[in-house]
Amino acid sequence: MALFHKVLRGTYILRKCSKPTSALHPFLGIRFADYSSSLQKPVASPGKASSQRTTEGDLQGHHQKEVALDITSPEEKPDVSFDKAIRDEVMDHFRRLKDEIVNHWKGPEGRPLQEALLEQAKVVWQFRGKEDLDKWRVTSDKTIGGRSEVFLKMGKNNQSALLYGTLSSEAPQDGESARSGYCAMISRIPRGAFERKLSYDWSQFNTLYLRVRGDGRPWMVNIKEDTDFLHRTNQMYSYFMFTRGGPYWQEVKIPFSKFFFSNQGRIRDVQHELLLDKISSIGFTLADKVDGPFFLEIDFIGVFTDPAHTEEFAYENSPELNPRLFK
Repeated sequence: MALFHKVLRGTYILRKCSKPTSALHPFLGIRFADYSSSLQKPVASPGKASSQRTTEGDLQGHHQKEVALDITSPEEKPDVSFDKAIRDEVMDHFRRLKDEIVNHWKGPEGRPLQEALLEQAKVVWQFRGKEDLDKWRVTSDKTIGGRSEVFLKMGKNNQSALLYGTLSSEAPQDGESARSGYCAMISRIPRGAFERKLSYDWSQFNTLYLRVRGDGRPWMVNIKEDTDFLHRTNQMYSYFMFTRGGPYWQEVKIPFSKFFFSNQGRIRDVQHELLLDKISSIGFTLADKVDGPFFLEIDFIGVFTDPAHTEEFAYENSPELNPRLFK
């Protein structure tokens, strides 16, 4: 009987403890209630819900604005068509070819033939803007590991080109090059329609004409002929230009008959005349082995006919002037 009474009392106590009330255990009840509420989806009140929707809408609109800055809309996307670009490029080249043919019928460079034949002087290059600088390129011994630097920019008031830099004759530490120290400015080869190489025709002139201002250094003026033979890519005709320094401009006149033939920087034993109707480029090289800064300012480069100069070729060691030396 006593045992039966204990079993009934234990069952009653177990029922009372199994009820999830916080009255018996206030601390545990609060903790269990928070944990169970975190597992369920929160239900907000109507006021809180509207404010929450407003905040989310603002954030979403702000996010869309940021995205709009990075990604263009379909209406603003540029119409890119490779076929159209190729077609436009081909049509542009055909227009350039048409202009070349028409100008050839009219005369050299589109001028009347009579005017071109009576022309005594002509400016080939002048420097009045960035588009004139784009017709030239600069190089130095940095291409072989040297330390020389050269730059080209427009001069004061955009009325000249200023070639400046620092010359260093220190040989590169590559174990192959024993000499170094040069800077150069070279004109780009003119191009026609379909990127055809063009050339200058100076056959009616006999003198190169320059207006320069330098620092007293000697420069080498190099002229290249238009040729398609690979073994003649390093051949050129050269002559010296001596600048006197100071603030005043000087006019340099070099007859074409004075230019001597060289190959890879060495004067050849057999000299040939310069073909003035096939000129591809002209350049200026500084290699006087004097380390330090330099500058050369160029106003224009042109050609003209000097009636006082009657010399055809200045060098006797040529097959034309002295054939018995080459028998």
